[in-house]
Formats: sequence, C-alpha cells, structure tokens
Amino acid sequence: MERTKGSPIVPGLRYRDADAAVRELCAVLGFAEHNVFRGEDGKVMHAELSMGSGVVMVAPALDSPWGRLMKLPEEVGGFGTQGMYVVVPDADAVLARVEKAGWEVLIPITDQAYGGRDFTCRDPGGHVWSVGTYDPWATAGG
Repeated sequence: MERTKGSPIVPGLRYRDADAAVRELCAVLGFAEHNVFRGEDGKVMHAELSMGSGVVMVAPALDSPWGRLMKLPEEVGGFGTQGMYVVVPDADAVLARVEKAGWEVLIPITDQAYGGRDFTCRDPGGHVWSVGTYDPWATAGG
C-alpha cells in the first residue's frame, strides 16, 4: 500500500464528552482539527485530530458495535485503556499547559537515559498520555 503522508496506524479514543475532548486535546497537547464530523444536534460524532503526520480519532462513548468493544477509563477503575505517546519539540512547554488546564500529572517530567525528556498525564476523560521529546524516527534503526 503506497502512502504519501501520515501514519498507517491511527489510534482511536472514546470520550463521554467528545466535544470537550476535542477542545482540550487541541488547546493543551497541541493537536489541530483535521476533520470533525457532527451529528444533526451539532455534537461531535467522529473527529480526526492531527499533529505533524500523525492522527488520533476521537469519538463519543456510544452504544455501537465498536463502542461495545471498548471501555472508558472510568469503567475500569480509572486505569488507562491504552497508552499514547506524543512527540513534541518542548515537553516543558506542554507540561505548563497541562498543569494550567488542571490535568493530573502522573509521572513528573524526567530526562531519560535513552534520550529525550518526557512526562505522563491524564486528560479529563481519563486517558493516559505520555509527552516527550524522544522521537523514535530520529534514532538509528527508526
């Protein structure tokens, strides 16, 4: 399969309030709205948020065939249901936005032995995000 841009792996997350999730992920982590599809009531039914050549899909927590395969963090004791890592040029700047927005910082910002500086946080929907400067594509073999 020939690709001209973007990643062939696109994670998807469900949120109780997908509209709020789109706003927060853009404002705090730096995503941009790539495509946002809304229902007749104006609410987000499916959103594609981009950062560089990557995309994450955001959807509301609905009773659907796909939705029945997933659990929200609140439904599993607050544990993450998948991990997300976002490569950024300045992890400290993103951390400042995370703290200002009131997101929970789970692992403090740390310089890693393998290179890069990162931290881990939880968004208001309960999803766990690691944010750092380590770029696997910039390393040997990447």
